[in-house]
Amino acid sequence: MSRLVVALVAAVFGAASWGQASPARDGGIYVCTDDDGKLITRDRYIAECRHKEQRVLNRDGSLRMRVPPTFTLEERAQAEAAERAAREAQAALQDTVKYDRLLKTRYPNEAAHRRAREAALSASRDAVHSAEARLRELAVERKKLSDESEFYRGRMVPAHLKQQIDGNEGQAEAQRNSIRNIEGEQQRINKRFDVELERLRRLWKGAEPGSLGPAPQ
Repeated sequence: MSRLVVALVAAVFGAASWGQASPARDGGIYVCTDDDGKLITRDRYIAECRHKEQRVLNRDGSLRMRVPPTFTLEERAQAEAAERAAREAQAALQDTVKYDRLLKTRYPNEAAHRRAREAALSASRDAVHSAEARLRELAVERKKLSDESEFYRGRMVPAHLKQQIDGNEGQAEAQRNSIRNIEGEQQRINKRFDVELERLRRLWKGAEPGSLGPAPQ
């Protein structure tokens, strides 16, 4: 959390407890410097310095206490939002440090990362090969159905034959869609591993965990 946020938040909650501040007891003197640089001293809270810190002095000039600025509701809301944002940023940084350390532990070198990539792609490659094999089978079946339909050239193709042709085409399209989806997934897998590898190379070279920006989603 930045020093500015810490100071602002501390002042806000300090002011909340102080309210408008009561006159100093035992002859205490309030002291502040206004926006024009003029020193103001009074035996009570200085309203025109409500946005500034005020010092309360004893009669001998020694400091008794400091009164923090009194903020408006809007200023207080801004301070609380700043404190919340600072906490979230700190939590995000801690998560990123954990991510980088885990990544470096899991993949101590590029060979280990390459093996993990191949393992992640292996199942999808097998699925593509299966879909392509099924497409070849359907193509053979389609050729037979086409040859049979030639017998009915110029005439109405029987319903059962048309149903088989339509079913064949539907299955083939389903296999082609499956291949497209799998290839899209392979692209996502490769992109993830590419991003990891770029980050890992910097970590392997000595970059501190958490220093490379947010962890990839």
